[in-house]
Amino acid sequence: MKQDMKTQLLTKSPKELLFKLAIPGIIGMLVIGLYPFMDGIFAGRLIGDYAMSAISVSMSLTIINGGISALIGVGSASIVSRAIGKGDKETIDKIFGNFCYWVILFSAIITIVGLIFAPHFLDMVGAKGNIKELGVRYLRVVFFGSLFVNFAQAGNMTMRGEGALKQSMMIMGTGAILNIILDPILMKLMGEYAIEGAAIATVLSQIVQALLTFHYFSKKSSFVKIHKVKKYKAIYREMFSIGSSAMMMQILFAVQQTFLFKQAFVYGGDNWGILMSATMRLYMFSFIPLWGMSQGLQPVIGANFGAKQYGRVKDTMKIFMYGATILAAASWIPSMFCSDTLLSLFSVRHEIIEAGVKNFKMFYSTFILYGIMIMTLTFFQSIGDGKKAGIIVLLRQLILFVPAILLLPQLFGASAVWWAEPIVDFTMIIVGLFLMLNVMRKIENRLKN
Repeated sequence: MKQDMKTQLLTKSPKELLFKLAIPGIIGMLVIGLYPFMDGIFAGRLIGDYAMSAISVSMSLTIINGGISALIGVGSASIVSRAIGKGDKETIDKIFGNFCYWVILFSAIITIVGLIFAPHFLDMVGAKGNIKELGVRYLRVVFFGSLFVNFAQAGNMTMRGEGALKQSMMIMGTGAILNIILDPILMKLMGEYAIEGAAIATVLSQIVQALLTFHYFSKKSSFVKIHKVKKYKAIYREMFSIGSSAMMMQILFAVQQTFLFKQAFVYGGDNWGILMSATMRLYMFSFIPLWGMSQGLQPVIGANFGAKQYGRVKDTMKIFMYGATILAAASWIPSMFCSDTLLSLFSVRHEIIEAGVKNFKMFYSTFILYGIMIMTLTFFQSIGDGKKAGIIVLLRQLILFVPAILLLPQLFGASAVWWAEPIVDFTMIIVGLFLMLNVMRKIENRLKN
């Protein structure tokens, strides 16, 4: 089995690997996306649009957990896949102990900080009144489950790094189905504490997913085995270097959302805040399949780069870029032509949708190109080039975005709140492609030499 997976990563055609690894990766990531997506839908229908908005605003802060999971998981997955390509068993044997050490440490810090500072976090995004009150109640429960969330999510990323995307999909699917079942039950049973019911459903589901993930590493993994919980300097330095770009993307996504919500409330009041909440729900869910495809790309690029099969690296990138563009179109087309229907899923009032549908379409206008952006970022993470991955993330989500979202509405009017991000993203897609093509040219030179 061990040799079989390594052989497939190094010899199967990129098209075969696209379907073999990307499809379970997409399904698995879609399943993860169902957690906040279904929380939002059930909260909107069973509690009201203020509860939906409270959960949406809160999710921009729980992304802190997502950032830690990405730091540890993406970094570990990159190390594992390249070590598989090199046949470096010594490195592989240190992965799990190092992984667990940092999950436990960071989760403890996040839990304490989150429980204490939840109200202040919501003040930062401009939430007030009922939205803030409900958000604080939701956040405190979710932060309490940080250890299980981080272990489950980072563990799944590490599993995908060794090519175990089907197993990862099954584990995530179990957690998501449980969450969907528990959401309406707990919301109904808990009455006036329905918002806590939504959070408890999520945490319980993540506990189950964490237990299944631990069972996988203890009994079924072909490569990564359970060893002593310990930090290893050589491992964690590389893990931080590679995973930092993935963490920054998650954390800075929270920064992006904070500014977007803040500006929406400032320029359009509660109505724009509710519209932005529904928009961000759909936007985050639309990204999920692209991340799923990137999870299929990562072990192929990592293993072949580690084995110095640079021709396969180049061919694989081409195939996955085409596939990612088609996948992005699957979200972009409905967002352009079925906007009213999508927004109504969250029980957004008709008058808000009617007044804001043009803004929604502007926000989604460049999404068809986002598959290229995600594959480019994954390419740099997979080959261990954390510097370029970090440059892309920092430019897109901080250095260019923050001035744009603050200044453009002042210069061009309130509508710029909705088109500032697409302008920045289009710019960064071009920059990312340029950086990737430059690396590809260097790879071609290696092939010639």
